[in-house]
Amino acid sequence: MGHAVVTLHLSHEVLHLGLRDPFRIARTDHASADREVTTVIVELSDDRFPGLVGVGEGYPDRFYGETPDTMAVVFRMLLATIGEVEPNEVGLMTADLAMEAAIRGHGAARCAIDIALHDLVGKVTGLPVHVLRGLSADLPPTDFTIGIDEPGVVAARAARAAAFPMLKIKLGGPQDLATLWAVRSVFDGPIRVDANTGWTRESADRLLPELVALGVELIEQPFPARAYRDLAWLQERSSLPIVADESCVLPEDLDALVGVVAGVNVKLAKCGGIGPAVRMLERARELGFRTFLGCMEETSVGIAGSAAVASLADWVDLDGCLLLADDPFEGLELDADHRWILPSRPGLGLSRRAT
Repeated sequence: MGHAVVTLHLSHEVLHLGLRDPFRIARTDHASADREVTTVIVELSDDRFPGLVGVGEGYPDRFYGETPDTMAVVFRMLLATIGEVEPNEVGLMTADLAMEAAIRGHGAARCAIDIALHDLVGKVTGLPVHVLRGLSADLPPTDFTIGIDEPGVVAARAARAAAFPMLKIKLGGPQDLATLWAVRSVFDGPIRVDANTGWTRESADRLLPELVALGVELIEQPFPARAYRDLAWLQERSSLPIVADESCVLPEDLDALVGVVAGVNVKLAKCGGIGPAVRMLERARELGFRTFLGCMEETSVGIAGSAAVASLADWVDLDGCLLLADDPFEGLELDADHRWILPSRPGLGLSRRAT
């Protein structure tokens, strides 16, 4: 059975999901995600394994050039490229490299197929995804993210999420400092800040000593994606690690960031799924980066795929499904310390919630 091949059939579904709270970030192109997000769920099946379906997810972000329509086109090309997949770890790694070689970028489309392949092969072999890939179930806890809003509103949401060991606060506007002081008044744990390219050198220089005084743990993507000189300038002045997100999409971006920032944010929907994330996280550590595993506003499918590789990260920001008003999938749970519990069930260990 281990040397059998899998001939794949794919269907996909575009989901429009409401958010628990408005969620704004500094990048204006993301403003449509204020109250609703769009994500794409795929199902992979094989005629020789009746009843087994692999589920995957890719979150299309226009910032990275993807929409549900582009994903639908790329899906067909990727399936033709990978053809048949052996249902084992080697087969998954081969499919991963074939997809990467077939097209540059299009991380969400590759991610959806990659996660679904892992879920399907896990079900065929009877193994959870992390076991299939030889990864640990010992994960760091996740933080919880709060979007840009009035300082008092952000503080109220922070108080509601105060059981999380860390909070991530979206910044990039005129009320950044007031927002952080408001959060600090209700939360005494580490605060991670994410400016989503929204700062200038002047605003960063002004805020930096205040961030240190406030007990901020790290600063994520303060400047535009290719502003390497600005990022290096700030990291030289900062005792806090600067973490590249929009600057760090694909594995080849890592080399350009050596000596520029202290940390990198890897996301499955950016880099192309579980396989690429494993390679990228391992390479980042070899290059001396601190590793941050992030997410989009995804369902439990995307978060479960990310959680499978979370043992490779220093910091974890896997809260996307917690931001949704209604997650259409179930089976992924947090423990008392806010660590995702990896399943003992085959594949991702998820099921579609009854409607």
